[in-house]
Amino acid sequence: MNREEALKIVHKYVKNDNLIHHMLAVESAMAFYAIKLNQDEMKWRITGLLHDFDWEIHPTAEEHPALGAPILRKYNVSEEIIHAILSHSNTIGVSRVNLLDKGLYACDEITGLVTAVALVRPSKSVLDLNVNSIKKKWKDRAFASGVSRKEIEVACAEFGVDLWEHVENVILSMRKIAPEINLSGFKENN
Repeated sequence: MNREEALKIVHKYVKNDNLIHHMLAVESAMAFYAIKLNQDEMKWRITGLLHDFDWEIHPTAEEHPALGAPILRKYNVSEEIIHAILSHSNTIGVSRVNLLDKGLYACDEITGLVTAVALVRPSKSVLDLNVNSIKKKWKDRAFASGVSRKEIEVACAEFGVDLWEHVENVILSMRKIAPEINLSGFKENN
C-alpha cells in the first residue's frame, strides 16, 4: 500500500476535517520517528495516516479500532500495520510489541495536545509554538481535558523517549505540514 491508497481510504471513511488533520499530524510525527530510528518511513506514515480512519463509523472505544481492522484487510493493508492500529487502543487488549506499535501510541495523543495549545495562541500556529507553551498547558488539567497526560507519559516510557524531547519532535514534525493541518496561522473569515 502506498500513501495515495491510504489517503483514498481516509477520504472514503472520514468527513470531519479536524479528524483528517489529526491523522495527518500523527502521520507526520510517525514519519519523523521512522527517519530518526531508521525504520520504513512509508509503513510508519501509512500507520499514522490510517490509525483513526474508522472513528466516525465506530465512535466508541469498544468498536474503534477493532471493527475497522476487517475493513483494512479488505484493502490489503499489512497485518503489521493493522496490529499497530489495534494496539493504539487500550480497551481491546492488543499488546504493543514493536517500535511501530509503540511509536503510534506515542504519537497519537500528543498531537492532539500540540494542536490544542497552538489553537489558543494568538498566532493560531504551530510555527511559533515551543515546548514551554506545552509545559504551561500540561499543568492545567482542565485545558484539553480529553487528552490524557498519563497516557502520554506511559506512551513515552514505552517508546523510550523523554516526554519533553518527544513534544519537541512532534512540534517539529507538525511544523512541516502546518498549512495542511490549518496550523500555519490565523486567517480572517471573509
